[in-house]
Amino acid sequence: MVGEGVLQECIANPMVTNILLVNRKPSGYSGPKVEELLHSDFNDISQIAEKLRGYDACCFCAGVSSVGLSEEQYAKFTYTLTLNFASSLASINPQMTFCYVSGGGTDSTEEGRTMWARVKGMTENDLMKLPFKAVYNFRPAFMKPTKGAKNVKGFYKIINSLYPFLRLFSKSFFLTLEEVGKAMIWVTKSGYGKNILETRDILLLGSRK
Repeated sequence: MVGEGVLQECIANPMVTNILLVNRKPSGYSGPKVEELLHSDFNDISQIAEKLRGYDACCFCAGVSSVGLSEEQYAKFTYTLTLNFASSLASINPQMTFCYVSGGGTDSTEEGRTMWARVKGMTENDLMKLPFKAVYNFRPAFMKPTKGAKNVKGFYKIINSLYPFLRLFSKSFFLTLEEVGKAMIWVTKSGYGKNILETRDILLLGSRK
């Protein structure tokens, strides 16, 4: 859902001229500036390396819920897969800006009680050690899907009707995926003074013209 929202904003933004989707299965999106590359193993991107050269940014939106998973299982899908993908990408395209969708409440110390927050914190910390032009870790909380999104889970369909009221209650917690996508484009174009973007940072950048 997050990746689709970011994609929709990239398609709509005239500053974005070429988009390469790296997916395991077809997304259903096409267009004059959209190319899709299907690849089954994100842990090994050596076979598609040449296709990844020349891009200004990677918006890495893949992820899984920690519900029902052990720490080892969650780390495999969150830390190991992300770092394997990003490490290879950094060697291919070191002038790239890497935008990682983390989550509100992530634990940068890697020592807290919450398992998913520790693993996300470790992922963020090690991504920032890679030789990219820049790495930005995005920590959104609740995100409202963009109109027309295809990959919206049942929970979000229900909560969407309440979103206008929730947004009034707390703009710093309830974001739109349009704001997240715009913020990623902004940091790629102009940079930002922080490597970790909390919801308030995303809201600020997502509202800039």
